[in-house]
Amino acid sequence: MRAMQVTELGQPLALRDVAQPTPAPGEVLVRIAACGLNFGDLLIVKGTYQEKPALPATIGMELSGTGEAVGAEVTHLAVGQRVAAYAGFGGLAEYAALPAEICVPIPDQMSFVDAAAFLVAYGTSHVGLGYKARLQPGERLLVLGASGGVGLTAVELGKQMGAEVLACARGPAKLEIARAAGADHVLDSESCDVRADVKALGGADVVYDPVGGDLFDAALRACNPEARLLPLGFASGTVPQIPANYLLVKNLAVLGFYWGGYMRVNPKVLTDSFAVLFDWYAAGRLTPHVSHVLPLAQANAGLDLLRTRAATGKVEIDIAGRARRIPNSENGPENDFVFRPLNGGP
Repeated sequence: MRAMQVTELGQPLALRDVAQPTPAPGEVLVRIAACGLNFGDLLIVKGTYQEKPALPATIGMELSGTGEAVGAEVTHLAVGQRVAAYAGFGGLAEYAALPAEICVPIPDQMSFVDAAAFLVAYGTSHVGLGYKARLQPGERLLVLGASGGVGLTAVELGKQMGAEVLACARGPAKLEIARAAGADHVLDSESCDVRADVKALGGADVVYDPVGGDLFDAALRACNPEARLLPLGFASGTVPQIPANYLLVKNLAVLGFYWGGYMRVNPKVLTDSFAVLFDWYAAGRLTPHVSHVLPLAQANAGLDLLRTRAATGKVEIDIAGRARRIPNSENGPENDFVFRPLNGGP
């Protein structure tokens, strides 16, 4: 089978022919249809992610596809079943043998591209805002990096959960995307004073931050007493150094949050969250935001879209060969895409 692999840290992925896996007891062989790219994939390529696989390694944290074979002891999934999975690795390949317990059946009306755009982005925001930060209706939520893959889901879910949402992103085009996702107020990080403008809007009760750096510092100083801050990534490249005395004065809480870590320590947190999110999707309450869908051979271009922050929403890799397409609800769930070139042309 074909797979895009890290063969040397800091270098582009290589398209290689590798052995197709065989499912062990408790595993499912999934024929992968689509794989969602995430900022963590960039860190794996650099060698700075929390988990460091042996090389060569196939990256790709979240995927969707069809069960091709099931190993012994698997009773809740069947051959031909459409599933999504947060695997951590292995999504940029034509097949993966995955633990059955991490494979989640997807709704009939959900396309493979939507499914591969769903788990990490929506799961991170839902668990982060609900389980960790305990966001309450009427509270003021500040979302940094609000036009990115997880940022847009935080805007959308924050609004669903009854918060007043302040979305911070770079430039008018990205702000308009955040506004369309439900933001009540938008802040241009390139031109505004984030600290002053958030305070003028009443201050933040919860801060959702996949960016870090100077924006985290500004958000920290715009927090209301007893606010909760969720640092969940450092797309700026700078890890904030948090002054403990400031936390003391305002009774603030900075909540460490690694969504993928729950797969090991408490997977029920994730599976409970997925059940709620899939119900919301089936009810038409959630719309995954996908800005690019590229073929497997263009996975490096997809990573560059994340690296340069050119994407608004998720970047997807279409493993099954329906390259460069986006959802089109007039078609069925197995083939609901229309053509979109990478350069944005017709």
